[in-house]
Amino acid sequence: MNIKEIQKDADVRMRKAVDNTRSELSKIRTGKASPALLDTIRVSYYGSMVPLKQVAGINTPEPRLITIQPWEKNMIGEIEKAILKSDLGLNPANDGTLIRLPIPQLTEERRKDLVRLCHKLAEEGRIAIRNVRRDANDKLKKLEKNNDISEDQFHTATDEVQKITDTYTAEVDELLKKKEEEIMEV
Repeated sequence: MNIKEIQKDADVRMRKAVDNTRSELSKIRTGKASPALLDTIRVSYYGSMVPLKQVAGINTPEPRLITIQPWEKNMIGEIEKAILKSDLGLNPANDGTLIRLPIPQLTEERRKDLVRLCHKLAEEGRIAIRNVRRDANDKLKKLEKNNDISEDQFHTATDEVQKITDTYTAEVDELLKKKEEEIMEV
């Protein structure tokens, strides 16, 4: 493995860490309706468990309401059961063809809990990025130790890995800041 390959590998792995953090943060419920809230819900469909979005259309017609339109009417009961079993704390209401999920207002205490959870998820993302940096630096040290690269090349390469690390860490911080604003918005 050469310097460029090590840096490219670190870049790809750090990007995945940021994407994972983004995904985890998107699952945290704010006061707004978002179809992403239902990504974890799986429904029994002819004997197999499938994601909700594979058996129904999910929309947000209003900022505090999610509507679920099953493609088959007989799925309404299964979808309602899956939502009630989930840990989202939402109460579905159906009219026979459409399920409505009103999103309740968050209390101040709950908002603060969610912000703490966001900070924890962001820190996990930053730790993952730092672990990738450590792996890349270890590989570079090995190259230097084996005299495959010079000391100057080693220092230049580790500086470059640090720049990549700083870029992705800043991206995680930005994701956290946006999510925090979204949660604290009344």
